[in-house]
Amino acid sequence: MKTASPFLETDAGPRVDVMFEDVPLRLPEGANLAAALLAAGVQVFRHTKTTGAPRAAFCMMGACFDCLVEIDGVVRQACMIEVSDGLEISRPESAEVHNDPA
Repeated sequence: MKTASPFLETDAGPRVDVMFEDVPLRLPEGANLAAALLAAGVQVFRHTKTTGAPRAAFCMMGACFDCLVEIDGVVRQACMIEVSDGLEISRPESAEVHNDPA
């Protein structure tokens, strides 16, 4: 899935297995999920409900909500999540957001 990206590779530490839209990815453990997805070549995290416009990480600090993804069935901001082994990530179907830092 790797394509040209303005985001360089993230930490060279240990990598873990995650799934994004049923595509296996090996991302740096503990890295910011939004940055790791961008570095892996993921260009679209979700589509807007009104126009279907593509969205990805923008502010990288939790203010804009453009980086919403569904993780293990819960919609969250990717920029507020650390990469951990076994994450099941997909594009969200709804805009309902869960802000718990768990």
